[in-house]
Amino acid sequence: QVQLVESGGGLVQAGGSQRLSCAASGGTFSGFAMGWFRQAPGKEQEFVAAITWRGYTYYKDSVKGRFTISRDNPKNTGYLQMNSLKPEGTAVYYCAANTADYVGDYAKRYNNWGQGTQVTVSS
Repeated sequence: QVQLVESGGGLVQAGGSQRLSCAASGGTFSGFAMGWFRQAPGKEQEFVAAITWRGYTYYKDSVKGRFTISRDNPKNTGYLQMNSLKPEGTAVYYCAANTADYVGDYAKRYNNWGQGTQVTVSS
């Protein structure tokens, strides 16, 4: 069972940048798609971005042009670079992966999840 651990969260000012990392252990990342979801206080979890094993990407419309998802397969690590952050980006960000190389926004298709990392964007 692959385990995912996020890091890189913290407090950032609006307009600033933050890079999240997702390290996989306990197995290979090979063939997995990886995604990022977030959950703001009092709100439903929502899809942010995903990337296939070979690098095809898919984004939530509101983050296109500001967020970039990437991965380093030999290092079993994925990343989410977030630029021009807005206060509404305050949330717990979760890394997720699935063995089907699925990059859609349906959370139930992802079968491995991290514990999440808090990102707080101050105005």
